Amino acid sequence: MKVPKEIRTYCPKCRKYTVHTVMLYKPGKRRTLAAGQRRYLAKQKGYGSKRKPEQKITVKLTKKQVLKLKCKECGYTIHREGIRLRKLEIIS
Repeated sequence: MKVPKEIRTYCPKCRKYTVHTVMLYKPGKRRTLAAGQRRYLAKQKGYGSKRKPEQKITVKLTKKQVLKLKCKECGYTIHREGIRLRKLEIIS
């Protein structure tokens, strides 16, 4: 799917329709000191199997791609809900 580099959409901070720059959302590096990550690592430790069973068959071929929209007027960033697609291309 081809998405334009700039989209005119609603900004909740400006409370009007403004031009937004489009980027692809990528999750950052996990924080090792976060409580959830510490709990996960503690459960992974020791003897025995993995914490969760590894999925044998991958059913879904695509991942949900989330768009990150940044307002050009105020710089406020919103996430557009993920769409299932194989390839996302941001065109100018």
